[in-house]
Amino acid sequence: QVQLVESGGGLVQAGGSLRLSCAASGSSFSLYDVAWHRQAPGKQRELVARLLSSGIEGYAESVKGRFTISRHNAKNTVYLQMSSLRPEDTALYYCNLQRTYSFWGQGTQVTVSS
Repeated sequence: QVQLVESGGGLVQAGGSLRLSCAASGSSFSLYDVAWHRQAPGKQRELVARLLSSGIEGYAESVKGRFTISRHNAKNTVYLQMSSLRPEDTALYYCNLQRTYSFWGQGTQVTVSS
């Protein structure tokens, strides 16, 4: 069983930056594909960024060039560096680890004011 704890969310003005962190428990962290998803009020959860265990990255079109996903395997931690934030980035951001099973964190709120 893997437990995930997200942190780093908060209130920021448009154009600002935040870095989200996701700390994972358990072993074999490097073997997991990791991802960040988000869910805004009244909308479906959407994939924001994914980083496979192979190193391949992928991003939603809406965040390309502004967000960067990374991982530190020795620290069992996933990061999401968010820059040039927009009000439409406001959402609850979730960390996800997937291998045989999928694990989710509780989410961290990001609010971008205009």
